[in-house]
Amino acid sequence: MTTLTLLTKISNHNQLKQIDKALKLPLNGLEVETEILGTAADGWVQISIEGEDEEIATNYVIKEIGVCPSSLENVKKFSTLKGYIKNIGKNRGELSIDVGVFQPRIVHATVPLRHLQDELVDGRKIALRKMAELFGLCDGLPLSVKVSGLDEEESRMDAELSSRQIWKYGVWRDSLLDRLLVLGSSLYEVNATIERGKLDRDVIEVEPLGMFEHALTCKLGTDAAGLIPKIGRNLKKARFTVFNPKRLREFLGA
Repeated sequence: MTTLTLLTKISNHNQLKQIDKALKLPLNGLEVETEILGTAADGWVQISIEGEDEEIATNYVIKEIGVCPSSLENVKKFSTLKGYIKNIGKNRGELSIDVGVFQPRIVHATVPLRHLQDELVDGRKIALRKMAELFGLCDGLPLSVKVSGLDEEESRMDAELSSRQIWKYGVWRDSLLDRLLVLGSSLYEVNATIERGKLDRDVIEVEPLGMFEHALTCKLGTDAAGLIPKIGRNLKKARFTVFNPKRLREFLGA
């Protein structure tokens, strides 16, 4: 039997059923049994895989969903990790990212504010709270980071945004299109809500950021914040944040 901690966090236990269904569908036809074991640390999903095709199924899950490093000794310097923003208002000098290191203790990757300023706003000395407002940063938002420093004795992991994450924000900014970031809902729930509310006139694309996190690209002229009441009435457990490229460009004087 193989036990894996998926690179996916949940915000409510109903999402475990959704993950179970999402796993079994693509593995249908393989001689394998999967089981949801529950969660580890702060919401990371753990599963078991057992059967004749265990290796095939395990490789599929690792490739398509990803697994947590679990321990700091499994993290390599300069490696790229996916994580989730944690306690964004706790420290004004850095961004804390939960990348799935929790054995023997929880260790978050820390992105210094100066790195965010260099990578996203051309080195301008902007406060973290304002950076969060401009880029839609909030607790639970997935981000891709590159490990820049490790100290196992001090249980510390330093990081910066990955080149792909910086590129994504650049694409979002240059598109001039608002994006509504929806956290805590599956792709099916998001698409069903858009269809039910006939919001396809306002939303031109749904970009998955994780299993339960999505960026809704709005049509030119559509205000993402204005969609929150329309979508929120159906996605009552979801959380929302907005990326507004026009506001960002105006603030930076672009």
